[in-house]
Amino acid sequence: MNVIVDNAGLFWSGWLKTIEICVYAAIGSLVLGMAVAVARVSPVPLLQRLGALWVQCVRNCPLTVVLFFMAFGLPEVGLHGSYFWFGVAGLICYTSGFVCEAVRSGIGAVPAGQVEAARAVGLTFGAGLRLVVMPQALRSMVPPLGNALIAMIKNSAIVGAFGVGGELFSVADTLTSSRGLPALPTLTGVVAGYLLLILPFGFLLSRLERKVAIAR
Repeated sequence: MNVIVDNAGLFWSGWLKTIEICVYAAIGSLVLGMAVAVARVSPVPLLQRLGALWVQCVRNCPLTVVLFFMAFGLPEVGLHGSYFWFGVAGLICYTSGFVCEAVRSGIGAVPAGQVEAARAVGLTFGAGLRLVVMPQALRSMVPPLGNALIAMIKNSAIVGAFGVGGELFSVADTLTSSRGLPALPTLTGVVAGYLLLILPFGFLLSRLERKVAIAR
């Protein structure tokens, strides 16, 4: 316990850095995942194939491989940046595949008659999706989207192994490897940090899910 108390400032800064990574990754993965989902349900066959290819590639590829590619592969083709942004980009790419499938399942839950009615009144694909399908699909998206984002938060620990210093897991590595502090209390501090992130988020998702269910 003394290890956590004596290094509370370091754990706090690591917790804030982890939140920063997760916020950027969540926004990016939601935007990218939504775009890929729209491509997959679009009437253009080429976009459908490209969306399916993206999901199959990133969803079935281990996260460590995606992060390796971002951190060490991209600089070899002339794309340079900080490990922080490479780590965030890796999380975005990896999580976007799961976000896409969550959005697509929500769209698939909308009755086909709603889509046909939108077409019957002359709405284009984009207008029908935005005005008719998406508002109804959001109800079914909340649980799978929440699960994808919670998994993303937990996966952010792996980013620390790729040179992104300062986040919770790299704090534990610093305390145990460089300062020789015992691993058990150090990792307990890391677990507590992640629980402080995930439990309130899960509570908010449960509230949102119940609210959406009442709206039905």
